[in-house]
Amino acid sequence: MAYDRAPATRPATRNTATGRRPGLAEDRVFGRVQLDLDADAGLLTVRGDRVATAELRRAPGAPAAGHVPVGTRAGAYLHLSVDGRPAHLTPGKGRLTRRSHRVEAIYGGAVYRLLPDSPNGSRLVKEGRRIADFSSDGTGHVWADWHPDVAPPLREDAAIGYALAAAFGTGAEPAWRLLLQAALDLV
Repeated sequence: MAYDRAPATRPATRNTATGRRPGLAEDRVFGRVQLDLDADAGLLTVRGDRVATAELRRAPGAPAAGHVPVGTRAGAYLHLSVDGRPAHLTPGKGRLTRRSHRVEAIYGGAVYRLLPDSPNGSRLVKEGRRIADFSSDGTGHVWADWHPDVAPPLREDAAIGYALAAAFGTGAEPAWRLLLQAALDLV
């Protein structure tokens, strides 16, 4: 059974007074997935009837960067929990290379990695096996394509995948394109 991308059913809105970005995804495997991101507070909550609840928090007083939806890529300032159980989070620095935009989470003994593989998309890898492709638009919309050739995804897989994609964004430009653009900007 192929799992197609299912677009969010309502547009995400941004309340500039609070920095809140509610989003809703219609996932063909997990149904409705609610994504609530409060960028100012540094809090992302993922929940749904068939999805584990994930909460990603930025520490109070942590410096916030506007180009990262949750506000920072510094792992020391971030705390991820899934259904109340802690997960270890290690985001890359998000610099020049695509690899630097990867995010790793360890939960329940499993290693998850969200790895950019195109300018707009990232793949979710669990224990070395690609289980889904994620894309986001930075405004609270996240889409998932679950790979049918692996074991059915777990509710925790969905919570972690959506949390990482919404909190850090998906995709990254290749380094050569960024360097070319920088050179063209100088001319």
